Amino acid sequence: MRVGSIIAIFVALSTAAGIALSYRINGSVNACYCLMSLFFSINLMVCYWEMCLFWRRDYIEKRVDYWREYCAETGRSSAAGFMATEVPLGKILSPTIWADAWASYSLYDGSYADRRTYGFNVDIGNGFVTVIPSLVLYAAYTVSFLPALLVGILGAMLFWQWVYMTSVYVVSFYVAGRHKLIRRGDTYFYILGINSFWVLFALLGLYISVRLIVDGDYSVLGRS
Repeated sequence: MRVGSIIAIFVALSTAAGIALSYRINGSVNACYCLMSLFFSINLMVCYWEMCLFWRRDYIEKRVDYWREYCAETGRSSAAGFMATEVPLGKILSPTIWADAWASYSLYDGSYADRRTYGFNVDIGNGFVTVIPSLVLYAAYTVSFLPALLVGILGAMLFWQWVYMTSVYVVSFYVAGRHKLIRRGDTYFYILGINSFWVLFALLGLYISVRLIVDGDYSVLGRS
């Protein structure tokens, strides 16, 4: 199975599972919940990748040369090459497979092949620190098993740090002059486009968190 297919299946199933469970328990879902279900599903997957960034950091630094040669020989992007990688079913959770996401991405931002950089370390931190709060929030949004005030406070802390750390990453990319090393289109898509996903969804999460705190209930997520 190709990497791209594995990603699509995981995100689709984990998002659909949350929406289906929420509908079964609460009798309805709304747009805010559906969007956050998608965000949590993607973030939880990326958290695992970020753990792999730490576990396979030596491999990533060596693997960059492979993707550079791949691009030169095939004329394809490293991102497309990674998505097309065939993965045996028995290795779907292999850290080496998912560490390759960072090796291929390093052609757009060399930070991920250099453990001394902000980008490298902040993503490792995100992977290990936010996975449990993300699971708690996803579960609470779905089945309302915690007081809305507590969930709102946890969400406000978590979503704000995503807004802050992602914004600083983008700024650091430009301050370091890395945008001069790749094509403008790649900068727009792989740096600004991908990272804006975390900023925009985190801002939505902040709005939901504030509503949970102020309202004292889950009405912002379509609950009575």
